Amino acid sequence: MAALDLSRDVVALTAQVCDVASVSGDERALADLVEDALRTLPHLRVDRDGDAVVARTSLDRADRVVLAGHLDTVPLVGGSLPTRLEDGVLHGRGTVDMKGGVAVALKLAAQLERPSRDVTYVFYDHEEVAASLNGLGRVARTHPEWLAGDFAILMEPSDGVVEGGCNGTLRAEVRTTGVTAHSARAWMGHNAIHDAAVVLERLRGYEPQTVEVDGLAYRESLNAVQVAGGIAGNVIPDLCVVTVNYRFAPAKSEDDAAAHVRQLFDGFDVTITDSAPGARPGLDHPAAAAFVAAVGGEPKPKYGWTDVARFAGLGVPAVNFGPGDPLLAHKDDERVPVEQLTACEASLLAWLQG
Repeated sequence: MAALDLSRDVVALTAQVCDVASVSGDERALADLVEDALRTLPHLRVDRDGDAVVARTSLDRADRVVLAGHLDTVPLVGGSLPTRLEDGVLHGRGTVDMKGGVAVALKLAAQLERPSRDVTYVFYDHEEVAASLNGLGRVARTHPEWLAGDFAILMEPSDGVVEGGCNGTLRAEVRTTGVTAHSARAWMGHNAIHDAAVVLERLRGYEPQTVEVDGLAYRESLNAVQVAGGIAGNVIPDLCVVTVNYRFAPAKSEDDAAAHVRQLFDGFDVTITDSAPGARPGLDHPAAAAFVAAVGGEPKPKYGWTDVARFAGLGVPAVNFGPGDPLLAHKDDERVPVEQLTACEASLLAWLQG
C-alpha cells in the first residue's frame, strides 16, 4: 500500500485513509501506515500498543490537549469503497465515522511543529465492537500516561459543532425457552420463537425518554437488534434469543440501565452481554468552555456512545468535534462535504496555534 502522504490536502488524505479497508479487527495495515507516517515527523514522539498509535509533542506548554480518533469502521457493503468525490462531497465507508476526523488529526500532527499547547494524537483500534476490545480502553489500562491531558477532543462526526458528553450503551440477551418436537407433531413441544412475540410486543410499546443533563437533552432508545432461534426446518425450537440495545442518558449509571432493562423484561431470562457508561457534557469545565467559544456554534448532545466516556473516567474533560453528519454514521451511503473537512481542520489549526 502507498505510504500516507501528510502533505496532501485534507480531502485527498481522507480519501487515502478511507481506501485502506480497516473493518474492526483488521486495522493492522492502516495502523502500520499511520505509524510510518508519524515517525517521519521529528517533532513527535511515537509509541504503539497493538494497533493503537500515539504521538506526542513535548514542548513543556502550560497544558496538553488530546486529539483522538478510531481507525476501524463497520463492515463494508457493495460500493462503499473505493471513495469517490462528486460535486464537493466525498462518498465512501469511513468518510463520516470517522476517518475524516482521523485525516484532520493527521494533518494537524504534520503541520503543528510548535503548537501553543502540547498535543497528543491518539489513533486506536476496535471502537465499533464490544467495549472490552476497545483499543483506547486497552491503552488506558497498559499505558495510562500516554493519555494524560487537560482536555480531550474526540474527532467523532458532529457536523463541525461541539457535541457534549454521550449516551451510555448496553446490550442484553433476552431468552425464551421451550421444548423440542417434530414439527409434524408440534403439540408435543413448546415453541420458544412464538414466546419471543411477548418480548417484541414490549419493545414495540416502549416509550423512550428524553433526559436533560446539564442543559442538553439526551434522547434514549431501546431496540431489538438481533433475533436468533431454531435448529432445523422440521424441529420446534426450544430456544430463542432476542438481543436488545439500550442507549441511556448519561444521568444513568450502568447499574441503573441494567435494572431498567431487567424490569422491562420481567419474567424472562436476561443476560447483560456488553455495557459502557455515558459521559455528562462537562461543558462548564473551563477548557471545554474555552474550546466552544473558540470554534463557535451551539453545543448539542451526542446520542451515540463515544470514547469521551473513557476520558471522563480518566478525569480528562472531553467533547466530540469532527466533520461529518452523525446521522450518516454506519449508513451505506456515508458521505462528507469537502467544506466540513477543511473547516474542521482550519478551526482546530487556529485554536492550537493560539
